[in-house]
Amino acid sequence: MQGRELRGELDAFLAETEQDLVAFRRDLHMHPELAFAEYRTTQRIAERLVAAGLTPTVLPRGTGLICDVGSGDGPTIALRADIDALPLQDEKDAPYRSTVPGACHACGHDVHTTILLGTSLFLAQQAAAGLLPGRVRLIFQPAEELPGGALEVMAHGGISGVDRIFGLHCDPRVDVGQLGLKSGPITSACDRVVIRVSGPGGHTARPHLTADLVFALAKVLTELPAALSRRIDPRSSLSLVWGRVEAGTAANAIPDDGVAEGTVRCLDEDAWHAAPDLIKALLESVASAYGIEATMEYTRGVPPVVNDEDCVQMLGEAAERALGAGAVVPTPQSLGGEDFAWYLESIPGAFARLGTRSPETGVTYDIHQGTFDIDERAIAMGVRVMATTALTALFESSHVPAADEITSALA
Repeated sequence: MQGRELRGELDAFLAETEQDLVAFRRDLHMHPELAFAEYRTTQRIAERLVAAGLTPTVLPRGTGLICDVGSGDGPTIALRADIDALPLQDEKDAPYRSTVPGACHACGHDVHTTILLGTSLFLAQQAAAGLLPGRVRLIFQPAEELPGGALEVMAHGGISGVDRIFGLHCDPRVDVGQLGLKSGPITSACDRVVIRVSGPGGHTARPHLTADLVFALAKVLTELPAALSRRIDPRSSLSLVWGRVEAGTAANAIPDDGVAEGTVRCLDEDAWHAAPDLIKALLESVASAYGIEATMEYTRGVPPVVNDEDCVQMLGEAAERALGAGAVVPTPQSLGGEDFAWYLESIPGAFARLGTRSPETGVTYDIHQGTFDIDERAIAMGVRVMATTALTALFESSHVPAADEITSALA
């Protein structure tokens, strides 16, 4: 790699492939597939990798795949993209809008997939020329939105032998050509809680002769979030927010059961681990005070994504080389969940936010909405960042060549 001009090689590669990558993204956008049903998407990716001389391995469920580029010598760096869509109606007026009713790539996973494909094709050229000091593992992960796809990848050896892992996500609040980075926690933990309450029921004229279940449920709804704010360090931002409440069918009858569902989000990993036991104890306290029975189903979603500082530095250096000075911008921690977090509980890595907003218009198409779209120049930007990050991490992890030679090679 010594003396090579990586930026020039990427320029030449993208001059030939950028329009093809845009077309690939639009094809995926037109044919979105939900979690663990990404059969066509997986097939399309596999076909392109095989055509590039690579040997992808499809995961046992038939969706998602893993593919190594390069030899087994030296370090192994993983790059991950998620491939599933959301159960939303596409509301855009665009020639590539979804053709599948009730399904839409409203979170940019089609973009992530296309960027990793483009990166794969470029790295395959480097490997064929003997220019990779190690391996790059490509992870096209299913079911991020479920979530659960990351655990599926890990269960089948997807990060076995991997030294570091990198990923990115579309950010419609950052301009195209910029990359948002943050050391430490960058997303939130996100869990689901279902609380069911029960009592003997009765007439609303005689609440003192029964258990006033609706009133008690209201206390659960208000007192649990309030008590949590006094039992956990406020810097952890642990929050319980209800999304569904149901009890009763008549105005003059106290029901005998009710249910509440919500999400628990948290910015701190220690508080996240403590949350289920604490919420259960608070629930039992409130329920006993009003003479009702209460049960809780607590479903773990994802822990916070906690970026490794060294990996963030590698990613930042790569982005500056790939996109130019000033391309890296700070980004705040989000309360959104992301199952990339599971990888980072096992190996160091970093997760970045790729700018997708057109600076000419300044229009923000927010994620998880049917109108979401991107400035497609972000695809080439993402390929530049991911390819340069992989090479930066490989050379710095292999300790060959020396540090000054790496700077020259990646200039």
